[in-house]
Amino acid sequence: MWRFLFVCAVLLFSAGAANAQAFLGSGSTFCYPVLTAWAAAYEKATGVQLTYQPIGSAAGITEIRHEVVDFAISEAPLDDATLLRDGLTQFPLVLGAVVPVVNLDGIAPGRLRLTGPVLADIFLGKIRKWNDPAVVALNPGLNLPDQTIMVVHRSDGSGTTFIWSEYLSSVSNEWKIKVGNATSLSWPTGFGGKGNGGVAEKIVRLSGSIGYIDYTYAMRRHLSYAVLRNQAGNFVAPNPHSMAAATEGLDWRKNQNFNVILNNAPQSDAYPIMAISFAILRKYPHDIGRTHELLKFFSWIYENGRNTASTEQYLPLPPPLVQQIKDYWLAEKIQTGMISHVVAAAP
Repeated sequence: MWRFLFVCAVLLFSAGAANAQAFLGSGSTFCYPVLTAWAAAYEKATGVQLTYQPIGSAAGITEIRHEVVDFAISEAPLDDATLLRDGLTQFPLVLGAVVPVVNLDGIAPGRLRLTGPVLADIFLGKIRKWNDPAVVALNPGLNLPDQTIMVVHRSDGSGTTFIWSEYLSSVSNEWKIKVGNATSLSWPTGFGGKGNGGVAEKIVRLSGSIGYIDYTYAMRRHLSYAVLRNQAGNFVAPNPHSMAAATEGLDWRKNQNFNVILNNAPQSDAYPIMAISFAILRKYPHDIGRTHELLKFFSWIYENGRNTASTEQYLPLPPPLVQQIKDYWLAEKIQTGMISHVVAAAP
């Protein structure tokens, strides 16, 4: 009910605005910091208001399916069959890293080393102490306590969980068989937190805890993150260079609708757990002109929002990918009848 009332309020505001439109989006908490920064800058530049509700990727996808919102954002890409069935279209907005974060006394960011199989065993509940031999062997010289590991995970349907569990499935057959890969999971152990922010809050409060969040949230909350061993065997910290390395040589259009996973890239300096935030729109909107105006916002992001993305600890899209997305828009507009000059219409 509260969602219905909120949407009504936004629509009433839109109807009453003199020379501006208002748009409503929902979904991913992963990209919430950068999206709100973009929306504020866009409103200042154009007078167009975008309101975004970070309710989790799964809930956002449900809302765009039922036309509750103008757009949704998720890190769990939809496959071609689902997009076709639900009349949706998707394209990338921004890239970012998912990091394991810990609350351990005396452990500074980037000091703890972990591997994918060890992470899987921790989240399976098989490794229960921080001084377990498997963890100690990766961290010679680090004073790891005889302390119970408190696992924290997402309680809501989450694109971050999708990326995290896809990575664990790629490095642990036991995880793949027992738990699998989805936006919502039956967790073997641990405590749930709602949104990236909710997981971060629980990590702060629980001594000995470990969880997974967006790199931006880790930086904002000054949380200690672990460095991970990548596919090439190197321990790599999340940073702009290691995130960009994960995209090198990638064929973004190997799937028609950008259904790409960046995890476990083979490059020697690539960070191994990477997320793409996808914008999801109705493919056959009732109001084509409204969708045309919304695409202006996304075009503005690509042209004017790169510095903001970097400042917020995300990775802007590579320029060749931006061009591929604009070509994709043109192809989609052949089917939907959208106005073709939107690509060049960003303010």
